[in-house]
Amino acid sequence: MKIDKTPIEGLITIKPDCHRDKRGFFLETYQCNRYQDEGITERFIQTNHSRSIKGVLRGMHYQVMKPQAQIVSIIHGSVYYVCVDVRRDSKSFGMWHGVELNDCDITQLYMSPGFAGGFCVLSEVADLFYNVSGLYDPSDEGGVLWNDPDVQIKWPISKPIITSRDSLFPRLKDIPTVKLPEISG
Repeated sequence: MKIDKTPIEGLITIKPDCHRDKRGFFLETYQCNRYQDEGITERFIQTNHSRSIKGVLRGMHYQVMKPQAQIVSIIHGSVYYVCVDVRRDSKSFGMWHGVELNDCDITQLYMSPGFAGGFCVLSEVADLFYNVSGLYDPSDEGGVLWNDPDVQIKWPISKPIITSRDSLFPRLKDIPTVKLPEISG
């Protein structure tokens, strides 16, 4: 397993060991001890699966009072995945980082609690799954406007297919403060 840091603390890419042969491949998408050895200590309690067609943009979503850590993986297709730091006390508040995730060059994206996440689909269809450290609570969902001029995400598509809900999220400067979990020593 290879870990690469991004310019934003709490956001890393993971290249799991992938065993390929003429039949296909095998990899472990998550192994508790190995990931904990790399500093990913959250307990993941739910796995979600999302399928979208080309041009769909989903995001930018987060949980406000119960922020979740996530490990995002692609099962099929290709997406451009973006994370925005919504931790107001962070040196990188408002910064974003994007990475292409696809089924050829298998890479995962880990984000600690306090990030808004979203993606746009580059292939005809994409299946994405993500492990989360908390149960989804629709009453706790927050979002950042996908095209907030203050954040300036450089999406690789020009006319995304987006829900009215996602297109009405507030700008970063207007979101509520995310309640980050206490870190015990």
